[in-house]
Amino acid sequence: MKCFLFFLGLLFTTISFGQKKYPTNYFRNPLDIETILAGTFGELRSNHFHAGIDIKTQRKEGLPVYAAADGYISRIKVALWGYGKVIYISHPNGYTSVYGHLSKFGNGIEDYVKSIQYEKESYETGNIFPKKVEIPVKKGQIIAYSGSTGGFVAPHLHFEIRDTETEHIINPLLFGIKVKDTIAPRVKGIMVYTLSDSSRVNQNIKKTILPFKKIKDNYYTTNRITAKGPIGFGINVYDQLNKAYNKNGIYSLEMKVNGHKVYYHDVEEFSFTESKYINLLIDYPQFSKYKNRFQRTFKVTGNQLNIYKDLLNDGIINIKEGFNYTIEIIASDYIGNQTSIKIPVKGVQNNAIFKQVKDTSDYKITASEFQKFTKKNVTIAFPKNTFYNDVYLDFTIKKNSVSIHKPNIPLNKSFTLTFDVSKYTEKERSTMYIANTNNKKYPTYQNTRKKKEKFFTTTKTLGNYTLLSDIQNPTLYLKNFKNNQWITKHSKIIVEISDKGTGIKSYKATIDGEWILMEYDLKKKQIVYQFSDKKLVGSKHLLEVIVEDNVGNTNILNATFYKKE
Repeated sequence: MKCFLFFLGLLFTTISFGQKKYPTNYFRNPLDIETILAGTFGELRSNHFHAGIDIKTQRKEGLPVYAAADGYISRIKVALWGYGKVIYISHPNGYTSVYGHLSKFGNGIEDYVKSIQYEKESYETGNIFPKKVEIPVKKGQIIAYSGSTGGFVAPHLHFEIRDTETEHIINPLLFGIKVKDTIAPRVKGIMVYTLSDSSRVNQNIKKTILPFKKIKDNYYTTNRITAKGPIGFGINVYDQLNKAYNKNGIYSLEMKVNGHKVYYHDVEEFSFTESKYINLLIDYPQFSKYKNRFQRTFKVTGNQLNIYKDLLNDGIINIKEGFNYTIEIIASDYIGNQTSIKIPVKGVQNNAIFKQVKDTSDYKITASEFQKFTKKNVTIAFPKNTFYNDVYLDFTIKKNSVSIHKPNIPLNKSFTLTFDVSKYTEKERSTMYIANTNNKKYPTYQNTRKKKEKFFTTTKTLGNYTLLSDIQNPTLYLKNFKNNQWITKHSKIIVEISDKGTGIKSYKATIDGEWILMEYDLKKKQIVYQFSDKKLVGSKHLLEVIVEDNVGNTNILNATFYKKE
């Protein structure tokens, strides 16, 4: 009997162990503070899923960042945008950990990176791939310090775990990293969609936001709706964790019809190549207009996400006359806290006689074909499969401005927009550029390539574009000392730089004619040089900083300072 119980216990232990897909005791927390998240894995972001967890750093920069496990640094990058300063560590167990938005690298690593920056004479390094034996690290070793590099981000540590071979990103919480979360997801809105010309909801053909009410904690319901034909649902929902006010992403979404599961997805893992299909998971037209994200609980044509499981008819519900349905949508966070909302549906006869008006225009896009249209001085060219589906495109021109539909259709690829600028003089063209004017108050510079009498750009955003001119030079001035000042006790030089037109393209700084590394803080609009980088010879020194904007306007700052060795 004892042998049987031992065997039974061993069997269940083996089964339990076999279900553990990821090692839960291999990686340590990359910080030595409580793990409170500002962002969850798979969170819905603009055009992509969030690829890691954002760990709060108590609103501070400079906290030690530790290697999560033994391995070697396989990649380093310094960039103004994206992850800013970032380290990738490859581990013997087949995973890679990633640490982003760092303020500074650890001992040895910092000198290694700076030597490359001085060799390239550039703050941005591009990808650096050290050899396997070049920078080994041990679990718990300080590899960097937390920061906020990489655009306009608050201080935090972005942390990822990837499959080294496939580059798939995996939810770090699956590896045993603990967070405190006793709060269930919170619903902000419920949407119902008619999915065919014959479909109706409450005798209406248009999508409709449904009012809902609370039954008890984490349980909600809507009033009964009437419907006929194929319909689908969407939910605007977010999650919160203890000790944080951030509106984070949920882990899974499930839908049942009369108790039977017809839809499920979760964010256990995904690949970078499929992340763009987030725009087909959400109601993109709704997001583009109102900036709220409704996640569809049905799969639309063109959606190649691999996050779906247990789909029945792609989550589309065919409502039949004379039948009653109870739709239940369940949103869960990673810990398992759940929120449920029930939608009673009665199938009725379709009495509506009107059909939705079809879109038509002179510019039909066949998604599987290359399309090119020219009107006046503007040409738009769409590669094959730029669009997920066939569409009719609006294309109008007024003076120097072009309107290419509304920015409410997600694109799979970039298209090319070309302006004929032959009517302008060479001097006029030298300061001109293509700008996106979807926000009329704040036009944004588009990467404008100039070829004789043509200006062109590539973009994945529909909407409004125009030609603008930038004749203003960038501005720059000394922040922490004055010209001809003794600064022996100063540890650094700070120069503020900005540009009101097209934005700063590049900058270069020298002391006594030799290039120096000035780190660019986008938020503070400052470039900073640390005197510890190089030993100065003599006491009198000349600083020169040259800043150029995106159309070639430049400004130069020259200053003399005195500093004892």
